Amino acid sequence: MTLHDDAAYRAISTHDARFDGRLFVGVTTTRVYCRPVCRVRLPRRENCRFFSNAALAESHGFRPCLRCRPELAPGLSLMDSSEALAQQAARTIEQAAHDGQTLSMPRLAQRLGVTDRHLRRIFQQHVGVAPIDYLTTQRLLLAKQLLTDTTMPVTQVALASGFASLRRFNAAFAERYRMNPSALRRARDDDDAQRAASTTLRLRLAYRPPYQHDAVLRFFAARALAGIEAVDAHGMRRTVALPHRGRVLKGWLAWRFAPQRHEIELALAPDLAPLTGALVQRTRQALDLDADPTRIDAVLAAMPVAPRPGIRLPGSFDGFETAARVVLGQQVTVKAARTLTLRLVERFGEALSTPFDDLNRLFPSADAIAHADPDAIGSLGIVRQRVGALQALARAVCDGSLELHRAAPLQETLQRLQALPGIGQWSAQVIAMRVLSWPDAFPASDIGVLNALGTRDVAAAAAQARAWQPWRSYAVMRLWQTLEDA
Repeated sequence: MTLHDDAAYRAISTHDARFDGRLFVGVTTTRVYCRPVCRVRLPRRENCRFFSNAALAESHGFRPCLRCRPELAPGLSLMDSSEALAQQAARTIEQAAHDGQTLSMPRLAQRLGVTDRHLRRIFQQHVGVAPIDYLTTQRLLLAKQLLTDTTMPVTQVALASGFASLRRFNAAFAERYRMNPSALRRARDDDDAQRAASTTLRLRLAYRPPYQHDAVLRFFAARALAGIEAVDAHGMRRTVALPHRGRVLKGWLAWRFAPQRHEIELALAPDLAPLTGALVQRTRQALDLDADPTRIDAVLAAMPVAPRPGIRLPGSFDGFETAARVVLGQQVTVKAARTLTLRLVERFGEALSTPFDDLNRLFPSADAIAHADPDAIGSLGIVRQRVGALQALARAVCDGSLELHRAAPLQETLQRLQALPGIGQWSAQVIAMRVLSWPDAFPASDIGVLNALGTRDVAAAAAQARAWQPWRSYAVMRLWQTLEDA
């Protein structure tokens, strides 16, 4: 732990939500580990053992608390270069667990451009457990949440959590948690049972306070596409389509802020049940629920604008969609970009039936854009250069040469983006911000950034921004906010 044990004990004594997800306490008398926000009776100091992550607590023989539910805690965020490799590996492992994919360590090491042995050493050094143990913990915690919050059959929970078979899932669950999955489902309280009885899948996702709810909602509202997204004062609904085992599952999701609990309430269409893990991960990214505001705000205090604690970096529910919208936003205003994107959706987006009158269409798939007639796209008012960039992006996604998600390798992805025609430094940096969730991206030539800094000198803006590393993406959001506030 980065905290001294006495300081960690003070954090759990005050139920300090700022340490949620960064600190777990194991109680030796019960062999249970909790979040710092847990409201159970405070254990005696000598009975406490402190851990920096859930996997480390479980490796010491502790099982998760059924009351505070460690699976709801915020996750990791990329911080500095000394931890970047281990953090990137952890992100990739988490995405594989949420997507229900099998991920071998040699394949993970190859993806990150290091040897298997080096990855295991670095991961052990920074996280405290082996990668396979971390992966097992992520899968089991996801399964625990699905068992508690939904009525998904146990077999489906096992597959959605990334286990190859029900037998392996039952064995791992019993070994770690000393109960079988069915016993956990019987043990949930009445509120959980009532929530799970609904056909709509409902889950809770925690974040570390403070959180700028108004700024996030304003950001999404300014860019909302009619038919695909609907934003109100409390949250947002949108349509989604994701591949799963050789087919595409389509439906909707909705989220609302629950600020009194420092949580997001997520609802999913029943047809999306097999994608629950993947959509949880995408929602966490889109709303930046894993950010650590205490670290970010301390650095941004040096900015020449008034501080606003709890700033967040709005991310992406779909990597290709967000990247395509960035391309359409080149050299135009947010409003003009939304107009062009709406035309693209109306022309190439697939119709979708939902329970909501204002959600009836999907964003065009990469395949649809890649194979579209360029003249048909150009007839929507999109200039030829932008059409070429959009279709080049779509083709790269379709042939697998470009991956657009938060676990994609940063430098390799930036290079491949800028190798595409019509995609330059500005587009690549904005995509890194929102799609790759890279906290230190900085589109220095952005007109909003320059206006907020009161300059037209791109080099001077980039030099000034060095003081805001490694959180320059958040600095960009703060500069954009100053223009909105004005």
